[in-house]
Amino acid sequence: MTRSRAPLAGVPLARAPLARAPRALKSIRAAALAAAALYVAGLGAGVAQACTRAVYLGSDGVVITGRSMDWAEDMRTNLWAFPAGMARSGAAGANTPKWVSKYGSLIASGYDVGTADGMNEKGLVANLLYLAESEYARPDGRPALSISLWAQYVLDNFATVSEAVTALSAQPFVVVTANLPNGAGAQLHLAISDPSGDSAVFEYLGGKLVVHHGRQYQVMTNSPSFDQQLALNSYWEQIGGTVFLPGTNRAADRFARASFFIKAIPTKASPAILTAVPDGTYANQAVASVASVMRSVSVPLGLTTPGEPNIASTLWRTVSDQKDRVYFYDSATSPNSFWVPLDSLDLKAGAPVKKLTLTGGKVYSGNAAGRFEPAAPFTFLPVEVK
Repeated sequence: MTRSRAPLAGVPLARAPLARAPRALKSIRAAALAAAALYVAGLGAGVAQACTRAVYLGSDGVVITGRSMDWAEDMRTNLWAFPAGMARSGAAGANTPKWVSKYGSLIASGYDVGTADGMNEKGLVANLLYLAESEYARPDGRPALSISLWAQYVLDNFATVSEAVTALSAQPFVVVTANLPNGAGAQLHLAISDPSGDSAVFEYLGGKLVVHHGRQYQVMTNSPSFDQQLALNSYWEQIGGTVFLPGTNRAADRFARASFFIKAIPTKASPAILTAVPDGTYANQAVASVASVMRSVSVPLGLTTPGEPNIASTLWRTVSDQKDRVYFYDSATSPNSFWVPLDSLDLKAGAPVKKLTLTGGKVYSGNAAGRFEPAAPFTFLPVEVK
């Protein structure tokens, strides 16, 4: 396993004109060249599906994780309430992990064959995003886990990011990938966050697990790999988001915009905004702010990019209030957003699995917890271990 180094720090530029600051100018030019090289390297991957994840760190213990799900077709997503006490299998042959879920969770599925996003009853959030550069470890005698269960394994077993990092860094299993129902490869990396504001990013690069762990890792998009995204973003931090931000739908540009916006929005109650949000609460103001950030980095529905067929439209967005454990869902194809307080769901061991059907153009608004119905859980995508 490879651990990340500290992020590249952007050196603040002098406020004097560039003509009076030759060192700053050279710094910008050098950073621009490095950024351009990395950017081209990222474009070379050529198969980057576009998603964005950002963690908001507010006052009064408010922590909120937003994410967008961008994909080339309808993923037939539904929401599922999984109680604690569920017996699980890693769906990767005979030598696969088996466990009983310690925590209940609310998740968004992909094709109803895997967990793409979700939050557990402790406020731990897991987000799976596309990463074309992913290369998973080859089976080596350790238990194998289907990638369809990677996020669910974390939600089932851990209350904090630190717990998850400690356990997964020991590499108790290898993650095995497979093709999704539409034939695309499941090339994914995993981001997690908890109510303390701690974050971690897990990537498999060259067959090795790379972990970036720290409160500073608030944003994740797609290609290139996370360390290169950090390097690219250090350049934009030197330019300054109020001066210029890159505006395309490419992952590196969305990373720069999300990084700036998630830190620029108010981190405490704003009198100018509070009067317009429900109940006039800071928590609702913060949720609205994060939702606006995720919309600002979304790709318009139906947009295609010539020469980049795999940069896709945003299908849906989620905003997870980890202090109050409320999961907000915002569909690009629905006229309404809705939310589900986890405290309104029965996630105790022995409770039934429940489903909120979103497929087929279903429309919900407000608190949708009462609209979940008992359902047989979906079957996680199995993989064949060779």
